[in-house]
Amino acid sequence: MKAAVLGLGTMGAPMAANLLSKGFEVAVYNRSTDKTVPLVEQGATAVHLPREAAAQSDVVITMVSDDSSIEAIYYGEDGVLAGVRSGHIVIDCSTISPSLVQQLAAACAERGAQFLDAPVTGSKPAAVDGTLVFMVGGEETALQQAMPVLEAMGRMIVHMGPNGSGSITKLAHNTIVGINNAALAEGFAMVSKAGVNPEAFLQVVRNGSAGSKAAELKGEKIIAGNFDNQFSLQLMLKDLKLASVLTDTMQSPTPMLEVAKSLFQMGQTAGFGEEDLCSLVKIYEQWIGHPIGQSKNNE
Repeated sequence: MKAAVLGLGTMGAPMAANLLSKGFEVAVYNRSTDKTVPLVEQGATAVHLPREAAAQSDVVITMVSDDSSIEAIYYGEDGVLAGVRSGHIVIDCSTISPSLVQQLAAACAERGAQFLDAPVTGSKPAAVDGTLVFMVGGEETALQQAMPVLEAMGRMIVHMGPNGSGSITKLAHNTIVGINNAALAEGFAMVSKAGVNPEAFLQVVRNGSAGSKAAELKGEKIIAGNFDNQFSLQLMLKDLKLASVLTDTMQSPTPMLEVAKSLFQMGQTAGFGEEDLCSLVKIYEQWIGHPIGQSKNNE
């Protein structure tokens, strides 16, 4: 089974590397061609057009940032769809709108190919370790055919239902992620403003009912003032905006989503967009007048 990975950013590059390490033949494509070099050194074949990547592969995987990037890589005379043929399985692992998922699924079906929307959770560390969780929308038969490829990159593959189910699941999931990270930042700001040791606070949170993946993954980064990007603030904001559009369409009230979206918009406006999503805490640090890691007891 030959695979192609298109989009070699924070997530796509390590996903391609894991496929190579598991023995798959892999073609890689990225608009910035320099990102293909490390993977070529590991045994991948670099291609110059999305159409070429699709034409020479059995399974096509895309992992890019947003709807506009997906449209650019799929459509047009040199896009993925121009190279798709009968029997292909096309897997998009990006976080995009459910409406675009449906369009891509229909376009693939017209060409005799099967489409899976398979966004992931786990961010950069899980992509590197090959322990991503895939939430998959599409036909069960297509998922079973693609399973060896997905298992090479992840530790869990969950079939959510028909096309669009994976995308909707990811938006709901990331709504919780955004809310949890905002809640963690707010809790840190409370204790830090009051002069309570933030490291002791984190220990309590991790072992109490307030525990969350946000606390596990981001707590120490916040205290250290380390905002190196694992999943960027601007991408979280993008996902929250997509979730807001979805819930508006369904007429489903989501007050906590809207508050979280506003907070992340503040972070983007303040210039933190390319930093890790936990840089949202910088907004709270501005409000309390000092970094979280420097509470009054530590000054």
